[in-house]
Amino acid sequence: MHNSLENLIRRLGRLPGLGPRSARRAVLFLLKNRDRLMLPLAEELHDVASNVRACVECGNLDITDHCSICADSRRDRSRICVVEDVGDLWAMERASVYRGLYHVLGGTLSALDGRGPEDLHIDRLVRRAGHADTAEIILALSATVDGQTTAHYIGEKLANLSLDITRLAHGMPVGMQVVMKIGRDEDLLNVCEELEEAFAFDLSALKRRWQLQTAHQWQVPSE
Repeated sequence: MHNSLENLIRRLGRLPGLGPRSARRAVLFLLKNRDRLMLPLAEELHDVASNVRACVECGNLDITDHCSICADSRRDRSRICVVEDVGDLWAMERASVYRGLYHVLGGTLSALDGRGPEDLHIDRLVRRAGHADTAEIILALSATVDGQTTAHYIGEKLANLSLDITRLAHGMPVGMQVVMKIGRDEDLLNVCEELEEAFAFDLSALKRRWQLQTAHQWQVPSE
């Protein structure tokens, strides 16, 4: 096999959801449809690589310095929805349920991955939150330990500003452990009610499944 074909297969195999075998099939399909698909795709890839850039305001991807969302005067400029990645922003736009502005962090805080606050667009968010027009910050981060750690950190950074900080409703972070010492079995219901209120999470099914012990350790099962 020619080196250029091997390189193309290897590069395609690095894409999410594709392995070496899937990449090989994709390359063969493209070669069989050279004029109808492969050449137009190559031109479009070159065009996107040359012209698409990150919005200087929110981090969305567009062909201008200010994306179409930030430049739209019809958007509610008093609300900023904070998301992890551009894909999350696009998903919310497809749902057509939100008409405010966005802010793309570029990930979440992660000690394991060595990703700290300086690696995310948090300072830019703080500057935007300080604008007079901003009245609410919506934290639409993932229900993981890293996501909730990031949300807590941002909440602390914005605590001195006179604006509302809200979060999307979801359950307890996946993989999180809640360790409690319960002396009496009847105390369990009170603890469950507090957790349900704090995390907006229905524990009724789990209360039936988990057995009572002197020391209760609850592990939210990972998918």
